[in-house]
Amino acid sequence: MEVSIKDAPKCNCEGDHQDLITFLNEKTDEVYRFRDRYFETHDIEEAVKKEEDTEKLRIETLKLFTDHERLIEDADRAKFNYLKGKLLNVSPTYSSEAEILLSKSIKLDPKLVDAWNELGECYWKNDELKKSINCFEGALKEKRNKHSLRSLSMLVRQEPAKTREQKVKNIENGLNYAKEAVQLDPHDGLSWTVLGNAYLSSFFGIQQNPKILKQCLSAYSQAEKDIIAKSTPDLHYNKGITLKYEEEFKLALESFNEASVYNPTWEPPKIKEKQLVQYLNDIKEFASTCGKMKSKRLQQLLQSFEPKQLGPYGGGAYTSPIGQKVNLTQKKLKELNSGINDETVVLGKVVCSVRNEDRVPFTFCMVDKDATCVVVTIFNLADGKGVIIGDSVAIAEPYVTDVDFIYKEIEYKFRLIRVENPVILVVNGKKVSKELQAEVQMSIFKKND
Repeated sequence: MEVSIKDAPKCNCEGDHQDLITFLNEKTDEVYRFRDRYFETHDIEEAVKKEEDTEKLRIETLKLFTDHERLIEDADRAKFNYLKGKLLNVSPTYSSEAEILLSKSIKLDPKLVDAWNELGECYWKNDELKKSINCFEGALKEKRNKHSLRSLSMLVRQEPAKTREQKVKNIENGLNYAKEAVQLDPHDGLSWTVLGNAYLSSFFGIQQNPKILKQCLSAYSQAEKDIIAKSTPDLHYNKGITLKYEEEFKLALESFNEASVYNPTWEPPKIKEKQLVQYLNDIKEFASTCGKMKSKRLQQLLQSFEPKQLGPYGGGAYTSPIGQKVNLTQKKLKELNSGINDETVVLGKVVCSVRNEDRVPFTFCMVDKDATCVVVTIFNLADGKGVIIGDSVAIAEPYVTDVDFIYKEIEYKFRLIRVENPVILVVNGKKVSKELQAEVQMSIFKKND
């Protein structure tokens, strides 16, 4: 598709200055539509050219502003400066000229909401986050609008917090801004994307409730209904982060890959995909070889099982996290069913730990008396804590997933036990202390999160 407008006629609006502003506004909007809806007119294989093509169109459109600037009257100068600043701002990099123009626009017309928002974007690109926040808050004083709200949702969640209370407050404020943005326009996919990320921040920073993750993925699903949001690589990147935590490994890998497809030059999704593949390859190898443990050492472990290693679970009783008394029956690892295994306890010996670049979850393999080997992932574990080879581990009411999928011609097949909270574990006959419980940390893409 041609992106040049060299042959486009100038605005025939010498006598009507409002028509000139309308003309320049339409041409500026065309550049943004070209960028945001690039894949409606281009094959996905052309993704690598998107930024270059957009820049070409921006430069050509900028000439229209130069050609017509002499026609602008003082009354229209604020809008002219805003539109020119907005056009310069289409680039992902900071423009000092855009900052100057947008600042002038606001001085001439402090009620120009769109100019406040664009100046906020400009400061953001220059990492002047406090100034950026002030701009979006200034826009909201004039009018409640989704652009300001979703931008503030991202920014307040990035603000440094000296205390746990302040961190929680920032996350809650970010979630509220995102919810309001969606309420103002339920069809805007970018707002749904920001809401999904706000839920993700809430899950990791406030309460590790699985229901919040479901809300997060539901918001991403709504976002993908919008072609503009679906074309943004950070949506798929952050969705991949969520799916990895959900241990939906194949879907996570596909999301990271899709993020790379939409922006082939962006490295974070490629890195995450590579790290997850390595993690899964290690799990696959260790699970199939009992941690690559030597036969003699493995036999010693298998002969060292004792009833006392069940600790408080040895009496067949268990108090669930919600305070409910449960009777437990010990089962072999191969007897477990997929999903939650109610009123069941298993006992195994640690044969290896598995390296995880994100450190969350802590991952290890364990075997039972029958030498059945499973993978165990522990979430919400304090940094630097875990189990070591030879430890006995008892897990009450284990949640089991039978992982079985193929990705890029490699098969992954193993049994996994997910432990949401380490306090339900008994290690070497003793209940794990609450001191081992910790917040989960994560990494999401910041700018368009």
